[in-house]
Amino acid sequence: MIIRKYSNKDSSQIANLFYETVHSVNKKDYSEKQLNAWAPKKKNDWEKLLQNLICYVAEENSQIIGFISLREDGYLDHLFIHKNHQRKKIAESLYKIIEKEAKNLNLKRIFTQSSITALPFFEKMGFKILKSQEKLHRGVILKNFIMEKLL
Repeated sequence: MIIRKYSNKDSSQIANLFYETVHSVNKKDYSEKQLNAWAPKKKNDWEKLLQNLICYVAEENSQIIGFISLREDGYLDHLFIHKNHQRKKIAESLYKIIEKEAKNLNLKRIFTQSSITALPFFEKMGFKILKSQEKLHRGVILKNFIMEKLL
């Protein structure tokens, strides 16, 4: 596995990874209606979504198996690992690189909105829950957690 900076050519693989991961890994915590609102079949414009973010991908055999993105204000916007590559410390490896980037930017914290599914991971990385929320997304309520880690 290699970790490298995101390139626009990665957007198609990221779109597929995001859709497949949300619909398989998160199905134990969210209904089908919620999953469809979160990751609809119509693909997002990932190239546009990621163009102004600090973004890294994990790649194995020319296939993207994970990605992470951070805004310059410290908001961790995305962290997704391919459904077939869960629990292999890929998320930890990506997170450590993003945390280093945040420190290089002299950020005082990283914050995110964690899904129910990802909550144990973020707690393991040292994040604390600020609040639980139910957020309206594409007309459907999704429960998540606002979390932060002080650097």
